[in-house]
Amino acid sequence: MKDSVLVSGIAALVLAILHIFAGKIRFLQGFPRSKWLSAAGGVAVAYVFMHVLPELEEWQKTFEEGSSLTFLKHHLYLVALLGLSIFYSLERAAKLSRASDKESEGEKKYPRIYWLHITSFAVYNALIGYLLIHRDTGGLLGLGLFVVAMGLHFIVNDYGLYEHYRERYTHNGRWLISLSIIGGWLVGLVAEISEIRLAVIFAFIAGGVILNVLKEELPEQRKSNFWAFFVGVVFYSFLLILI
Repeated sequence: MKDSVLVSGIAALVLAILHIFAGKIRFLQGFPRSKWLSAAGGVAVAYVFMHVLPELEEWQKTFEEGSSLTFLKHHLYLVALLGLSIFYSLERAAKLSRASDKESEGEKKYPRIYWLHITSFAVYNALIGYLLIHRDTGGLLGLGLFVVAMGLHFIVNDYGLYEHYRERYTHNGRWLISLSIIGGWLVGLVAEISEIRLAVIFAFIAGGVILNVLKEELPEQRKSNFWAFFVGVVFYSFLLILI
C-alpha cells in the first residue's frame, strides 16, 4: 500500500510539473503547430479509445447494477457526452471573449469567463489526480501508460489555454490547474468514493479528453500536422495492444 501511494504521488508530481513548465519547452512552440503537439494529441486520443472507453464498458455493468438513476441506468456514455459538451461550451465562450477583447483593443472585459474556464480545468485535473490513486491501473505498467497519456494531454491543454489567455494564464492559471492535480491526489489519500461515482468520473474525463484534443487539432488555423497526429495514434494503439 505504501509503495502504491508513493508511486502515485510521484506520478501526480510529474503531471503537475509538466503543466508548470510546458510553456518553457521551446521545440513545442511556433507556427505552424509543432509536430510534437499533434503527436501528443494522437497519443491521448488512442489512450481514450483503446483503453478508457473499453474500461468504461466494464464500468457500465457496475453502473447498471448499482445506479438508482433510472434515466441513466443504461447510458453511462451520456456522462462522457456531457463532459465533451461542457468543455465545448467553455471553449466557445473563451473564443468569444478573446474576440471581444481584441475589438476593445486588449481590454479584458470578461474575467469571469477566464476564471470559469480555469476552474473547470482545475476540477478536471483534480479528478485525474484522484484517479491516480484509486482507479484500477493494472499495476505499475498501467499507471505508467495512464501518466504518459495524460501528461501529453496536459501539454496540449496547456498550449490551448495559453493561446486564449496569455499572461493571465502564465501568471496564475497554470499554477492553479497544476496544484489541483496534487489536490485531487491528496483527496484520494483520505477519501474513497463508490464504484458508481468513480464510473461517472471516468466517463466525464473521457468526454473531456476527446473534446480537448480534437479542438486543438481540427481547426484549420492551427495548421496541425496530420501525419504526426496519425503516428501518435498508431504508435500508442499498437503499444496498448501489445501490452
